[in-house]
Amino acid sequence: MSTKPGQAHPGYSVSQVIRKRVEEIFGWTKTVANFRKTRFRGLERTQLASYLVGAAYNLMRMSRLLTPTPA
Repeated sequence: MSTKPGQAHPGYSVSQVIRKRVEEIFGWTKTVANFRKTRFRGLERTQLASYLVGAAYNLMRMSRLLTPTPA
């Protein structure tokens, strides 16, 4: 499929939406969860801490999804 000069491919906008969602998680992990630098030594402890941060983000996300929004 060809696009006109200066126009992005139709799938590009979809890609940008998905990219924003993924980058938002990394941003939250670095800022709110304070996981820019690990405070643990060793792969196992760092990996466990990463799992806990991921679980915390998922719980926060689930609470936002399950809470009804006011009309």
